[in-house]
Amino acid sequence: METVHLLISGKVQGVFFRQTAARMAERFHIKGWIKNRADSKVEALITGMPDDVTNFINWCKTGPEKASVENVAISKKPEIIFEKFEIIRG
Repeated sequence: METVHLLISGKVQGVFFRQTAARMAERFHIKGWIKNRADSKVEALITGMPDDVTNFINWCKTGPEKASVENVAISKKPEIIFEKFEIIRG
């Protein structure tokens, strides 16, 4: 299992990024969380098998149809076990 922190910038809020990411997380067997930040970025902490994590990151580099992703900053973290993938609101 691999855990990574993602910081996604560009036009990534107000375009259903988190909701679509949750569907992609299910498809790629990813657990963790995703949230909007006050600085207009989207932040995620995810865990999964290395190939699944790579697939999820690759999706994040494009995002949903209305998104315009400028950058995905990726930081490897010590393994964290999550029970599910959740959207953190607020």
